[in-house]
Amino acid sequence: MSSASSAFKKIIKNVMTKEVKSQVLKVSIIIFVVLFIDQFSKIWIKTTMEIGESIQVTNWFYILFVENPGMAFGMELFNKMFLTLFRIVAVAAIGYGIFYSIKKKFSFGFTAAVALIFAGALGNIIDCVFYGVLFSSSIGQVATFLPEGGGYAPLFYGKVVDMLYFPLIDTTFPSWIPWLGGRPFTFFDPVFNIADSAICIGVFYILLFQRKYIMDSSDGKEKSNKKQSA
Repeated sequence: MSSASSAFKKIIKNVMTKEVKSQVLKVSIIIFVVLFIDQFSKIWIKTTMEIGESIQVTNWFYILFVENPGMAFGMELFNKMFLTLFRIVAVAAIGYGIFYSIKKKFSFGFTAAVALIFAGALGNIIDCVFYGVLFSSSIGQVATFLPEGGGYAPLFYGKVVDMLYFPLIDTTFPSWIPWLGGRPFTFFDPVFNIADSAICIGVFYILLFQRKYIMDSSDGKEKSNKKQSA
């Protein structure tokens, strides 16, 4: 037992070099900061506003309280329980991606982007798993934390809190446009939260500046498949 323990400690010591420890610390800070801001903003919204209530910050930015049971930006595509479980599995996979990128000494930019995606996904999972139990309904009232009669939904059936609304363009289609003439048009219409923002920033950063790691990974798989087939 002691030999196994000493062997494990030796492996950890070899893996946790000074550089790796620095990467782990930076990634942990990124995840903590995103989660803190995300959850603080959501709890503040839940405990001070009713569903549909809004605060105008500028002509193109509102704090608008909405809840959605679906994916990012209010999309509803799958069964609620399936979606929550899928998110949990996805977060576990993304967490492994962080470990893998640090182990393989990918650039910190790539690892930080994956950490943003991880933190954002985890932030929305917290809503889905716990908010239904922790808060009362926000419909027609300001929610209370840990209500006596129980929350508004069972465990795993909570709704994601969204509040950031940017109607950058709020106009009406010209009357001469077929089918759309006279109808209102708003860009950007979806309401989102800090977690959604972190996910989008991480994804776009990887696609714009860190694509080589994705390409290298796909090239490696192709070479491996060719060797096996040969």
